[in-house]
Amino acid sequence: MSEEHSNGTQNWAEKRVFTTGEAAAVCKVSQQTIIRCFDSGRLTGFRVPGSKFRRIPREELVRFMKTNNIPLESLEGVTKRLLIVDDDPAIVELFKDVLTRDGRFEVRAASTGYDAGMLTESFRPHLIILDYMLPDVNGNIVCQRIKTNPELRDTRIIFVSGVVNQDEVKNLLALGADDFIKKPFNVQALTRRIAELTGLEAATSAGRL
Repeated sequence: MSEEHSNGTQNWAEKRVFTTGEAAAVCKVSQQTIIRCFDSGRLTGFRVPGSKFRRIPREELVRFMKTNNIPLESLEGVTKRLLIVDDDPAIVELFKDVLTRDGRFEVRAASTGYDAGMLTESFRPHLIILDYMLPDVNGNIVCQRIKTNPELRDTRIIFVSGVVNQDEVKNLLALGADDFIKKPFNVQALTRRIAELTGLEAATSAGRL
């Protein structure tokens, strides 16, 4: 019995186990390449009982892709990872509620610059909403550390603050920030800006919010 091919689906975000054909589509390589990697032990998984069909768990496929510097975008679907950095619980909950219900974002939160740095390393957000005034360090320090890290410098950053003057805004943009939004802000407008910066189409109606 020959190995199964991809069924043509392109929505891999929720899939937990992959055929070799699906793994090939995700990695943008030939199915035979995936089979060779599986058979040589470079890519592990299991065989379907009573057949020669190979199956690859999601966690193993992610490990394989990272090891071989294959971008994870195809595997993640359209969902974008957002990190909210603010020490005001009300602001954090507002963002988490609105952006989670939007359906296009996976949201995490941090309340200090230290936690923001740790989460940026592990969570690898596509975009960070960063408060300027944090309990331990100012947001400009967090921004500078991220933008000087070659592995993180493509991370988009939107600063939010109610106390920063125009000269400070210019300095933040010079450090690599993508935008500055003054508090209080319009949630719908901010969501559209997030969608633009992460390459998603902006929500066209308040119902998405």
